[in-house]
Amino acid sequence: MLLQGLKVVDFTAYIAGPGAACILGDWGADVIKVERPGGDSMRHIFADLKTDLGANPTFDLDNRGKRGVVLDISKPEGREALAKLAEQADVFLTNVRPASLRRAGLDDETLRAANPRLVYAVITGYGLEGPEAHKPGFDVTAFWARAGVANMTAPKGMDPFLLRSGVGDHTTSLATVSAILAALYERERTGVGRLVQTSLLATGIYVMSSDLAVQLRFGRLASARTRDNPINALANFYKSADGRWFVHNPRGPGGGWEAFCEAAGRPDLIADERFATGKARRENAKALTEAFDEGFGALPFDEIARRLDAADLVWAPVQTPAEVAADPQAAAAGAFLEIEDGQGGTYRSVAAPARFPGADAERRPPAPALGQHTREVLAELGYGEAQIEAMLQAGAAA
Repeated sequence: MLLQGLKVVDFTAYIAGPGAACILGDWGADVIKVERPGGDSMRHIFADLKTDLGANPTFDLDNRGKRGVVLDISKPEGREALAKLAEQADVFLTNVRPASLRRAGLDDETLRAANPRLVYAVITGYGLEGPEAHKPGFDVTAFWARAGVANMTAPKGMDPFLLRSGVGDHTTSLATVSAILAALYERERTGVGRLVQTSLLATGIYVMSSDLAVQLRFGRLASARTRDNPINALANFYKSADGRWFVHNPRGPGGGWEAFCEAAGRPDLIADERFATGKARRENAKALTEAFDEGFGALPFDEIARRLDAADLVWAPVQTPAEVAADPQAAAAGAFLEIEDGQGGTYRSVAAPARFPGADAERRPPAPALGQHTREVLAELGYGEAQIEAMLQAGAAA
């Protein structure tokens, strides 16, 4: 495994932090998940449902393969144990608010003074500096709304809408992993760790950076358009006669104009003066969309797919979650892996989005039960059996 021997203390909750630690674990790191009494809130994400699903795949996704410890940092013994874990770790990852960490003596300066090689990674909603750095943030607030993603995604005139679970969080997970690996590479040269930080806000802004670069340079940005009135009819969604949607992305000079007309069964459009140039096609994008709607709407999806592929055009079907799960190309791309169910079997889940041929993690242990490895990890830190029992009795560990 690529990161074998790397020790990560995961003192995070919800999605962005656990997701980052999970990726490091998938790549071979020993990840110790430290939870407060009661556990990570994501353990209880389905608690309010009428039907007991008997499983929590959302929590398992981001916590598979970790060892689980419960420590109460409101108690001196709990704080001391967590500090000892950091003293022996390569990476300390947290999304606890910095003010709380400072009060507990678990801040960056304190822990790195005891372990100068420590890479201390902090995930926040809004960053570590500025007048609103202290505010709590989730992906729908800091990433989706505050970073402008919601506004730029909703077509002009439409109300904002909520994003699906964890989109901003998991994007931030990827940013956090890259920051941690950069700091570890620097440590190989200097022998010294450092503080690294990511935020949902900055990640959201970077995700929309192609558009925001235009805003920053020119002071304005075109709004998103509805499908029936696009900027470019070649860059749009269309529906087949049997009700299946697909999207086309133009490339190269002309964007595949003539080939796309042929695929739509509308070669007559090529000679239409309204669409004779790229500029004309943009000016008449609404009418051109209507013409393509008519053409593709008369063809079955399989025939459309055959034509688009024969012309080597860039397109894709708009798939449902069930279709994604059954997509053989997604499987071949390494998008899935197996998680052990603790009863001798496995079930499918989503893999980290990178492949290492010959070293891919195709099967991972399950997420830990709450406090499952507390005794084991405390013993590794040098605590004797009597000390461990005393901590358990005092509620400093569980």
